[in-house]
Amino acid sequence: MALTAGIVGLPNVGKSTLFNAITQAGALSANYPFATIDPNVGIVEVPDVRLQKLTELVNPKKTVPTAFEFTDIAGIVKGASKGEGLGNQFLSHIRQVDAICHVVRAFDDENITHVSGQVDPISDIETINLELILADLETVSKRMDRVAKMARQKDKDAVAEQAVLEKIKTALEDEQPARAVDFSSDQKKIVKGLHLLTSKPILYVANVSEDEIGEEDNDKVKQIREFAANEDAEVIVVCAKIEAEIAELDGEEKQEFLEDLGIAESGLDQLIKATYNLLGLATYFTAGEQEVRAWTFKEGMTAPQCAGIIHTDFERGFIRAETVSYEDLTAAGTMAAARDKGRVRLEGKDYLVQDGDVIHFRFNV
Repeated sequence: MALTAGIVGLPNVGKSTLFNAITQAGALSANYPFATIDPNVGIVEVPDVRLQKLTELVNPKKTVPTAFEFTDIAGIVKGASKGEGLGNQFLSHIRQVDAICHVVRAFDDENITHVSGQVDPISDIETINLELILADLETVSKRMDRVAKMARQKDKDAVAEQAVLEKIKTALEDEQPARAVDFSSDQKKIVKGLHLLTSKPILYVANVSEDEIGEEDNDKVKQIREFAANEDAEVIVVCAKIEAEIAELDGEEKQEFLEDLGIAESGLDQLIKATYNLLGLATYFTAGEQEVRAWTFKEGMTAPQCAGIIHTDFERGFIRAETVSYEDLTAAGTMAAARDKGRVRLEGKDYLVQDGDVIHFRFNV
């Protein structure tokens, strides 16, 4: 699935350090604004304990996890919507991603410069949100000028779009993002076509200091959580510096390090999973002697569509999907045992694939 999440934030909040930890791609990280000028794109594996369990059951020749893209976007500054800093370029990079991970600094360190001179997470969030809102307001206003003439001529599509644009414009002028507006299913299709920055789903990443990881939320994190709750958005707490260290460790060493910190799961694993869910993605599996593999699909896809992710011929010649849930397969122990217990189903073209399905596609081209 060609979906990507963009990492945004003010300069020097830990974006590139976090990106390096996620992808180990070596994006430039420096203590000054615009250390990242071109967006860095990295492929990240989605952690999934189910894949390891299926590997133990099937004992294949190889195991292939699923993955998706993170894009590290340069720090945005106040006035970006009017071209300040490298604003227009950065905003265009945000426009190309499907979801936003907004990194917010939640620690004090006199050795790391803050672009506004003081650490204020809510001010930081509002600075970026306002720039995105102003950029969308310009987009909507221009679009309204184009649509108005056709709407006056009673063009049905134009009238429908004009109503959507007016709703969005009202929200933006109240400094509310487009994603906060309620739309009908038909209106959502119109919104999608506008490619607005503030219509993209968002989660917040609170970057804390090393001595605060695994502890109770500090005051800055509490402020971020309260702000995010008003948007019904999720907050992931990480220490980017520690995550960069964890990313260099192997399995057992990583687990020991996490235990020493008193945490069950790394912030990165939490972030990857949360972003995966934010994008509306899920995982199905194929499992055979040659390989056990996880595949990313969009929730709501049918069996033929999911087959097409593997190869277009699978979708074109789809006959049926031999399907068993991960839970039923692992409980049975083997595919043969799952069949004997009647847990393996033959699903047709209208079947909506579920997260955790283990599928063997039958097709004929």
